[in-house]
Amino acid sequence: MKINFIKYIFIIFVIATIIFVVYQLNTGKENTEPEQPLTSKEEETIKEITLGIAEFDTMNPILSQNRQVQEICKIIYEPLLELDAEYKIQKCLAKDWAKTAETTYLVRLRDDVKWSDGQNLTADDVIFTINTLKGISSIYYSNVEHIISAEKIDSSTIQIIIDQEIPFFEYNLIFPIMNQNFYAGQDFSTSEKNNAPIGTGKYKIIQNDSASIVLSKNENYTRDKLTLEKITIDKYSNLGELYNAFKLGKIDLITTTNVNIEDYIGTIGYNKVEIPGREFDFLAINTKNTILANKEVRQAISRAINKDNIVTQIYNNKYKVTNYVLDYGSWLSGETGDNSYNPEVAKQILIQNGWEYKYKRWQKRINYSTKQISFRLVVQASNQARVSVAEMIKTNLEEIGMKVTIVKASDNQYQNYLKNKNYDMILTGTTVGTSPNLETFFGATNLANYSNEEISTIMSEVKNITKEDLLKEKYARIREIFNDEVPYIGLYNSYYAIASSWSLKGSIAPNWYNLFLNINNWYKV
Repeated sequence: MKINFIKYIFIIFVIATIIFVVYQLNTGKENTEPEQPLTSKEEETIKEITLGIAEFDTMNPILSQNRQVQEICKIIYEPLLELDAEYKIQKCLAKDWAKTAETTYLVRLRDDVKWSDGQNLTADDVIFTINTLKGISSIYYSNVEHIISAEKIDSSTIQIIIDQEIPFFEYNLIFPIMNQNFYAGQDFSTSEKNNAPIGTGKYKIIQNDSASIVLSKNENYTRDKLTLEKITIDKYSNLGELYNAFKLGKIDLITTTNVNIEDYIGTIGYNKVEIPGREFDFLAINTKNTILANKEVRQAISRAINKDNIVTQIYNNKYKVTNYVLDYGSWLSGETGDNSYNPEVAKQILIQNGWEYKYKRWQKRINYSTKQISFRLVVQASNQARVSVAEMIKTNLEEIGMKVTIVKASDNQYQNYLKNKNYDMILTGTTVGTSPNLETFFGATNLANYSNEEISTIMSEVKNITKEDLLKEKYARIREIFNDEVPYIGLYNSYYAIASSWSLKGSIAPNWYNLFLNINNWYKV
């Protein structure tokens, strides 16, 4: 009996313990459940940001000369075609496009696009925009200057004819399309409607006064889900005021090409992204020159130039070392190869190709006579930074035994050198275009007087290739030849700095074509 009694007591104790534990778990759950909404992302997310514009001119994207306006306009107005994160052409307002002859293109519009006022996008809007651009001063004029006609085939199809075959002409079709009916009876350039033109983009203008511009979601835009519901753009009289406003936390994001931006906004208290810019400096080598016609000499020159040191000493690390014109992030850039600074490798390249270092000069018997590595480097005298770069290049090359004479040319002389290509080597630069066209560097009148039968064949082929894998393969081969032949020596390019407040979240990963590539997932906390 005693044993059974103890057994019953133990069973009762176990049951009581289980009931107590279950009760505590349920109580704890009840106590935590009311706190869930307070920590949810939905409650924390702020769906509004503030941007800024200095020296505002107009919200008409094809009239504005303001870079900040142009950046913001990417989310208000749309082009026929656009560039993605890798600068690859993609469809936007165009549902499809085709090159039907050397100078003829067909563009078919999407059938689900509406303007922010509810009107349907039509072929007439595209033709109106092209004709308008051809008659005004605009940053997009060069996009349409070769168009000789734009005709409507039907309400959603346009035929575009250009005056000559242009490789990758489709990359020109990235100008914003404007609404014809909106400007009916108006002078496009002076209309008060330029205060708030309608667009087909993600956001629309709902206010534009002397102090600010306000954007809200375009309810007629249905192709993406947007987090931000409101964007306020404050106006400032100059960049100094804009930078100060960012420093004080009044705006959430700024972009700049100012290499001394830290002098204005400091170095801490914000997130910073640096992206390659469009200004690319390089050495063009005259491959018809008796000495420089030898690719081993060009290879040695490339390995003997300390590009990192140039960027550090001349540009205070505000430029980025760049070896090739497409190395700004283009999907067609290709493999870099080893172009790093190594003067010992430079010497070995020369030795392996029959050059001898005698009497403090590199010498070789060429066509029954002894030649020395000696050449002139032309630079524009008025560009002091480039003059300093030329002097550093001269020092680098003379350290391995090459004789370099710097020619400091006046502006007129410099332009004549470029036009006539009568230099040994010239320090120059270019603004990178949106198109991957390499005619400037490898075409018939290229700056290096360079010819390569295989590259010429590829250049002819790529004009009509639309298959991405094949195009990438062709461009990879061009880069491979370039790395070996070295008709140009890339030096450095500019970069954009994007500074954003710590409270701005989402993927802020722009390129120089579109600051707002990933605005769909931006928000604040």
